[in-house]
Amino acid sequence: MKNIVGACSILLIMLCSATSTYAEQGWGDKLSSMVTDGKASVDFRYRFEGVDEDGFADNAQASTLRSRLTLESAALNGFSALLQMDDVRTIGVDDYNSTVNGKTQYPIVADPVGTDLNQFWFKYSGNAFDGILGRQRILNGDQRFVGGVAWRQNEQTFDGIRGEAEFWDSLNLDLSYVTQVNRIFGPNDGANPATFDGDNLFFRADYQMAEKHKLAGYAYLIHIDPQAGYAPGKTVDNSSDSLGLEYVGQFDRLSVSAALARQTDAGDSTLNYDANYYKLELELGLQAIRLNAGYEVLGAGDGVGFATPLATLHKFQGWADKFLSTPGDGVKDAYLGINGKAGPIKLGAVYHDFQAEASSADFGTEIDLVATWPLNKQFSLQAKYADFDSKNSNRFTDTTKGWLTLQLKL
Repeated sequence: MKNIVGACSILLIMLCSATSTYAEQGWGDKLSSMVTDGKASVDFRYRFEGVDEDGFADNAQASTLRSRLTLESAALNGFSALLQMDDVRTIGVDDYNSTVNGKTQYPIVADPVGTDLNQFWFKYSGNAFDGILGRQRILNGDQRFVGGVAWRQNEQTFDGIRGEAEFWDSLNLDLSYVTQVNRIFGPNDGANPATFDGDNLFFRADYQMAEKHKLAGYAYLIHIDPQAGYAPGKTVDNSSDSLGLEYVGQFDRLSVSAALARQTDAGDSTLNYDANYYKLELELGLQAIRLNAGYEVLGAGDGVGFATPLATLHKFQGWADKFLSTPGDGVKDAYLGINGKAGPIKLGAVYHDFQAEASSADFGTEIDLVATWPLNKQFSLQAKYADFDSKNSNRFTDTTKGWLTLQLKL
């Protein structure tokens, strides 16, 4: 927190200096207009989450409300600022293990209560360059390596500096240096650390080859400092370097997404491994529905699985969240999905089959269902369901989860 405030203070001084040329033209009025022409918004998201997991005598029931206040200035000579606060509270039943509250007799629902500074940044936007300094949201590509985990009530954000530059209307370079990751388990430490500290570098280059075809190359150098009191994999041995390529294209009604990457140990890690990642997904758009099929593999090397600790993990490999960390023999996910609408209600279903990548183990299958009803621009309802059926009870437990979410944005 101290580092972020200090960094943003430096940038604020730069902002004030940038306006000095307007001293004779009433620079005070111009700075004031950044506030008066800015915008404020509030976002309330209520969620009930229930979890029935084998191995627990009691089911988890979590009734939580996330309240978000966002204040964003108008731009002055390309400079702007944003402040965003989040507050998570239980409303009614709180029979769940938040990873902080000590209620380990219940399954985990990773929504600890607390008030948190979610974002606080200063930004410069030019014709072909954007720079941002402070606590910020970083969503790279499809968020398979770096994302915000926006599904959870406490979003993941990053303390650091980021720059994006565009060249020739076809090449976009994105570079971030992050010293602290503010995780979904915060704002206070519990069974999992609330923050990751370290020296992390995220680089991504997107090249628009043609109108509907994009190729990207990326490097995610994740170096997380060890923290005492946590098991290996929490902070110790959690550093890695990943290099990869990604392609997204569209052929008439068929969309194609493909990716491959190579990962090795890095930083203070005591591990010695390399592992591969690859994915292929096809999506076919028909008149009323969209069908998709995919195959995603997080491999393993020397008993260590391909790791993506900063990803939006809930988005991948099933909503029951059984594979938030990759098993030592890797995981293969073959999935089929369908999306459509019934009047104003958006519907979706996905079937997953999970197998080990480096052994013959059969992990299980999962069915995911979702229905979203956007009543208007401000208010929406969503019901969601996940059912994981384990084929290897010694390693994974049968788990059923259900969610009801109400969101109001003003």
